[in-house]
Amino acid sequence: MREIVLDTETTGFEPEQGDRIVEIGAIELFNHMPTGNTFHVYINPQRDMPQAAFDVHGIGPDLLASPRPPQGGEVTLKDKPLFKEVGQKFLDFIGTDAQLVIHNAAFDMKFLNAELRWLGLPPIQWERAIDTLAMARQKFPGSPASLDALCRRFGIDNTARTLHGALLDSEILAEVYLELIGGRQPDFGLAETSTGPQTSATTQWKPRPRPTPLPPRITEAEEQAHAAFVEKMGPDALWQKLAQT
Repeated sequence: MREIVLDTETTGFEPEQGDRIVEIGAIELFNHMPTGNTFHVYINPQRDMPQAAFDVHGIGPDLLASPRPPQGGEVTLKDKPLFKEVGQKFLDFIGTDAQLVIHNAAFDMKFLNAELRWLGLPPIQWERAIDTLAMARQKFPGSPASLDALCRRFGIDNTARTLHGALLDSEILAEVYLELIGGRQPDFGLAETSTGPQTSATTQWKPRPRPTPLPPRITEAEEQAHAAFVEKMGPDALWQKLAQT
């Protein structure tokens, strides 16, 4: 099963109000494992960069109201390709059948489909999107569900994430996604086998009983019906013998 984990960075919140995509980052998963195939591009939005957006991702210092040279890891945009030069390449990368894993999918999907529509390219079907924000809110209701919060919950190292960046965020999101769907599964012997001495903690571990037993899931009426059924089976019935032990 092929999946694409992706993220975008933009100039703002609303493409219909003139905001544009300035970065796309995507990584390919196959059977929930990274293949090493990635798509990453910075895009000239052909407009200014609002200071508020720049403070989030540090992209486009040359497009600020007071343009300046890049500092640290900042990226200029005037020298980058336009979306019309990379849109089809992006569609070719994601293909037509891969699921798209996105954190807050509604945001990225509306931007991607707006950019594609302006070029006359086919939109991405919403049914392809897997929204990890919605997954996290359903799994941990009432808890913070930002990417940083989920990294803290799952113990994922995101120390390199000082600013938002589409490719780095996609790599982190891939790890978060794997945890949300149940964590990395056993690798059927592909992992390294320990050759060192095993401690008593690894060789003698046993599961502990629950401190408080789970409540029964059957109703009182179901329990009474079961008891009546067993009674009809007579004293030699297995259920009767188990009840006496």
